[in-house]
Amino acid sequence: MSPRKIIIDTDPGQDDAVAILLALASPEDIEVLGITCVAGNVPLSLTSKNARIICELVGKPDVKVYAGCDRPLGRELVTAEHVHGETGLNGPVLPDPTMPLQDMHAVDYLIETLRAAAPKSVTLCPLGPLTNIATALTRAPDIAAAVDEIVLMGGGYFEGGNITPTAEFNIYVDPQAADIVFKSGISIVVMPLDVTHKALVTSPRNAAFRALGTAAGTAVAEMTDFFERFDKEKYGSEGAPLHDPCVTAYLIDPALFKGRHINVEIETTSELTMGMTVADWWGVTDRPANALFIKDIDADGFFALLTERLARL
Repeated sequence: MSPRKIIIDTDPGQDDAVAILLALASPEDIEVLGITCVAGNVPLSLTSKNARIICELVGKPDVKVYAGCDRPLGRELVTAEHVHGETGLNGPVLPDPTMPLQDMHAVDYLIETLRAAAPKSVTLCPLGPLTNIATALTRAPDIAAAVDEIVLMGGGYFEGGNITPTAEFNIYVDPQAADIVFKSGISIVVMPLDVTHKALVTSPRNAAFRALGTAAGTAVAEMTDFFERFDKEKYGSEGAPLHDPCVTAYLIDPALFKGRHINVEIETTSELTMGMTVADWWGVTDRPANALFIKDIDADGFFALLTERLARL
C-alpha cells in the first residue's frame, strides 16, 4: 500500500513538533507534501519559523513550509505562550533555521495542490486553529473533492475545555473556521481532549525518548520537560498529554484508537461557550453524523510506536 499523501497544517508548539517528527520518520506510511503554518500557539512569524526548525533538526530541509493566516476569521488572535513558552518551542536550545520559507501563501498552496490532485487523494492534518483550511475551502469549494479525510486535533466533550470551561484551544481560537470545516461534507476524524488526555508522557516514557541518544529524542524529551510543568499543575496528572501526535499516529495505525461516528457542531455565537464542540455522543438529536469522534487510545501502543519511529531520525 502506498504512503498516504498529507498536508500538515500547524502552529508549533512542542506537541505539534512531535507530530511532525513522527510523520517525517514514517515515509512508508506517510508522504508529507508540505507543511502549512497558521497563527495559534504563538504568532505566525514564530509558527512558520518553528516548523522549519523541526525539519532541520532531523535533516529534512527539503520539506516545503508555507506561512498562512496570521489571525482568525472574525476574532482577535489568542495565543498560548503560558503553555508553550514565548517561542512556542521552549525547552531545547535549537538553532534558527536556514531553509527558506516558501513565497506562496499557505492558502494558495492548499488550493493549488488540491486542485492538481486526484479525487480523495490527499489527507489534511490540522494541528492548530482551522483558519487556513476554512479559508481555502471558502475561496475554492471545489478542492473538497481532492480531500480524502481531515484528521484534526481539536475539541473536547467529556473533558470539557482547556482554554475555557467548554472550549479546547484550537477550536476556540477560530470557531468560525471550525464551523466551516465541520460543515464542509468532508470526512473528518477528531482527536479531542477526551483521547489526548490519555496519551500522557510519564517519566518512564520521556526517559525512553531521551535514551534514544539522538538529536530528535533529546529534543522531544526536553520539550516535554518544559511544557509538562503546566499540565501537571493544572490537571494533577503524572505527565503532559501529547495532543497532536495522536493525529499522525492515527494515520499510521488507526487500530490504536476507538471512537464513534457522531454529529459535531461548533458554538459560534455564545461568548459563554464560544468554540465548544457540541458532540452528540449519545445520539439524542436527528442531526447527521459528520465526524469520527475519538475517545479511547492504546496509550502503551501509541508510545511504543512513537519511540520506535523517533529512533529512526
